[in-house]
Amino acid sequence: MRPMRLRARHRGGLAPWPELMDLRREFDRLFDQLWRDVWGTVEGGTAELYPPINLSQDADHYYVRAELPGIDPQQLELLVDGRTLTIAGHRDTTAGLEQVSWHRRERPSGAFRRSIALPGDVDQSRVEASYRNGILTVVLPKAEAVRGRRIQVQVG
Repeated sequence: MRPMRLRARHRGGLAPWPELMDLRREFDRLFDQLWRDVWGTVEGGTAELYPPINLSQDADHYYVRAELPGIDPQQLELLVDGRTLTIAGHRDTTAGLEQVSWHRRERPSGAFRRSIALPGDVDQSRVEASYRNGILTVVLPKAEAVRGRRIQVQVG
């Protein structure tokens, strides 16, 4: 979308047009990014927000739960690198349907890759993952330095 040029006649007051045009350009940029995030997979790319996840923590662990219905768990690839968990795989929702005409196709299909920034460091050697009923659960033990510990104050 090309920005429209407006001419303002200055009558001694404030001329808001440059600020309004900057605001419009910013809105255009934000909506373009939103459009790519939401529809990227449907258009054949990889949407940044698939799969949808929940990220939580308790005193000792971070938990990532990802919705991945219809995925063969053997086709999933998980990588922990520093404070980033990457989930990658392939989802084929069209297997056996090559000869059909689509009226509506809302379920994403194809390769996906999502990187999740973790709030702190993890003990990579103890990360565990399980898949049940279309939900991938990744349990990431916090590294010792992240957990914190109580320090007793010595009197005397």
